[in-house]
Amino acid sequence: MKMNRLGRTDMRVSELCLGTMTFGNQTDEADAHAQIDMALAAGINFLDTAEMYPVNPVRLETLGRSEEIIGTWNAKTGRRAEYILATKHSGEGSVARDGAPITAESIGVTIEQSLKRLKTDYIDLYQFHWPNRGSYMFRKNWTYDATASSYSREDVLADMEACLAALQAQVDKGNIRAFGLSNESAWGTAQWLRLAEAGKGPRVASIQNEYSLLCRLYDTDLAELSHYEDVGLLSFSPLGAGFLTGKYQGGAVPEKSRKSLNPEMGGRQTVRVESAVASYLKIAADHGLDPVHMALAWCKTRPFMTSAIFGATDVGQLAHLLQGADLELSSEVLAEIDRAHRAHPMPY
Repeated sequence: MKMNRLGRTDMRVSELCLGTMTFGNQTDEADAHAQIDMALAAGINFLDTAEMYPVNPVRLETLGRSEEIIGTWNAKTGRRAEYILATKHSGEGSVARDGAPITAESIGVTIEQSLKRLKTDYIDLYQFHWPNRGSYMFRKNWTYDATASSYSREDVLADMEACLAALQAQVDKGNIRAFGLSNESAWGTAQWLRLAEAGKGPRVASIQNEYSLLCRLYDTDLAELSHYEDVGLLSFSPLGAGFLTGKYQGGAVPEKSRKSLNPEMGGRQTVRVESAVASYLKIAADHGLDPVHMALAWCKTRPFMTSAIFGATDVGQLAHLLQGADLELSSEVLAEIDRAHRAHPMPY
């Protein structure tokens, strides 16, 4: 499997990453451990989690359970050094710390808690799950108003500087190797980079934002930033939260599926999504491709892509996903995908 450099660090990560947000809810511990084994055997060296996982739903009583399950695998196998591990610090509005924002004071404590759950003494990539000032991600782009933030520019920059100092202290201790962002904008990422270049702390290595055939907000300003600043995308929901598999077409709701737990799919269930998905399913069918494999293969063609993070609720789903890990799309398929995107831009 192709390996890509993680920002300007010395780490190289597989172009596919195993996401773990179902571990501890839809996916039990035994199946989760089997998934990690299978992913590593297939050449994946990258796992992504977060302190707030599992999701669907997010609950205080399951906070950190996904990290714990990875931790029991680490302890059982002794194979922690064989892969790159990424996790995240939740922020304002989360169930962690009574919804408090990310602060210089919360970083060290939260990292220590993650290290304990993960049963490791270091985290390769430590990410902020979303910015304190708010984000246009998760369908907020339709009504986004930056002026509505309660944070002034001075507040934002002071907060960033203090957090970078706290992160640098964690790098110096050996607790984390690199720093990444999630659900961030081009302006926000640029400020983190500017402060890092001024010596305030570690440089941003990556941005984890939603990206798929159905959600292409990253294609403009952030794509340019990725190119010039060596900050690659770690795309979450590259299968459109399952829509691109075709399993939800015609109003279908498979038992134990994500949609059975979250009917609105985080705002993705719209009047336009089914027709958009139908266009991509037709392209796949016309070329004898599995739509799941096509969607992941397309993500890997994007010039700013460092790794596409996918999840599976069980080992059967994972085995199916991995069957298309080496698929390369023809120029004809790519051209048809471009035409479908123009016909169905941002369907949710």
